[in-house]
Amino acid sequence: MAFTLTWPHHPVSLLLTVALYVVHLLVVARAITRPNRIPVSRVAWIAVIMLLPLLGVVAYLLLGETSIGQRRIRRLRAIEARMPLPHDASYAPATIEREAANLFDLCRSINGFFPVAGNRITLLGDAHAPPDMPMVNSDIAIDALVADIETAHEHVHISFYIWLDDHSGGKVADAVAAAAQRGVRCRVMVDALGSRAFTRCPRWRQLREAGAQTVATLNDVPRLGHLAVGRPDLRNHRKIVVIDNRIAYCGSQNCADPQFRVKPKFAPWVDIFLRCEGPVVRQQQYLFLAAWIDETGEALEQLPTAAPLPERFDDNVTAQMFGTGPTSQSNAMSDMFAACIYAARQDLLITTPYFVPDEAILRALCAAPKRGVKTTIVFPARNDSWLVGNASRSMYPALLASGVAVYQYPLGLLHTKSMTLDNEIALVGSANMDRRSLELNYENNLLIADKDTTKVIRERQLGYLAASRPIAIDVVQAWPFRKRLVQNAVGMMAPIL
Repeated sequence: MAFTLTWPHHPVSLLLTVALYVVHLLVVARAITRPNRIPVSRVAWIAVIMLLPLLGVVAYLLLGETSIGQRRIRRLRAIEARMPLPHDASYAPATIEREAANLFDLCRSINGFFPVAGNRITLLGDAHAPPDMPMVNSDIAIDALVADIETAHEHVHISFYIWLDDHSGGKVADAVAAAAQRGVRCRVMVDALGSRAFTRCPRWRQLREAGAQTVATLNDVPRLGHLAVGRPDLRNHRKIVVIDNRIAYCGSQNCADPQFRVKPKFAPWVDIFLRCEGPVVRQQQYLFLAAWIDETGEALEQLPTAAPLPERFDDNVTAQMFGTGPTSQSNAMSDMFAACIYAARQDLLITTPYFVPDEAILRALCAAPKRGVKTTIVFPARNDSWLVGNASRSMYPALLASGVAVYQYPLGLLHTKSMTLDNEIALVGSANMDRRSLELNYENNLLIADKDTTKVIRERQLGYLAASRPIAIDVVQAWPFRKRLVQNAVGMMAPIL
């Protein structure tokens, strides 16, 4: 039976049909030719656009691009060109093991930062806290942050993705307000989407009235009228605190209680927070200020290097901060994760809450056990994202068949993003192993080469592991057909999540 295409006879209908057809073809062409996109992502978007012509076009216009606008990109590049890199040759490490040196070189290609020795990096929390009380570490971390803010003399710079008006969020806000009132320059930066409730509550007004400068970032993503286009969910996911150019905090922790009242049924949120001193602090300052200057125009380009050189601590503690986002080089975060996995020679332990890796990371993980590397990943047993949880579990069979040990942490949402290699190298920060962190969000991670610091971070990971349940391959293979169908269907869409 022959198929015939019937065109509308009414001129207006015909014109509309032709226009929609042309728009459809143009969007398909754009999805195919969009630069810096992996082939599997192109295929996924073409499938969505072709199978759901109208809905697919709308979805692509809203979610298919990662641009935050050419004007912002040019502005950020100009700011970075004016800012001197925070580096002094006297802080160069005397020696670096080959595996770590290669990772630091890759790190340097992202922001231009050099590895620096002479740091002191402290994992906040109680090493002896029982595994069923993870909120203890969060409370200790917030108390340490508040104590440091209370000692500030010059400035307090804070950037959080989520800041809640709860007990912890309130304590930090009170400390910042008090610092501002005694003359400390306080600059507070939160994500416009992640902290939208906080920017509308009395605490936000309290900070401003005390004299703190406040900014809700990425509140001006490209728009068509009131409709956000070009990934409206692109966010500043970084967690950075810098005090007087001498102390910095980084990790996975937001400014909120572990009970995380906006999603209480998944609580507690189980996080990691590092307190840093030494030359690596100025690298975190650089990342904060680049975003701050972009948002405010305040001329602070010289601040990271204008202060006296920081105090020198342990020469064995070499560290390097790096930040990624939609304006950094393509695949930078993915390259760092994959490179760290390949650098492991004997042991690799990872914790991550959101696992929707690209092909490079998944292949690196599956290859690790075949190279003789004991590879273990700990996920939360319950995920606050139904899509991400199913996409993550769709990859269990491949991981387990390759020899990766998969565990699930049942005592809350394990939000810690951490990786330790061979008891020598650690990677900690804000980035998840999902597309949002790999391609969309602004993230910051810290690479550390020091056995003692790595040992402490690994002990925290082992605490998570001790409280977790192993996932056996025969259990996964016995999952009902309907469950596997849903997981694999969602997993197929991973490139566009």
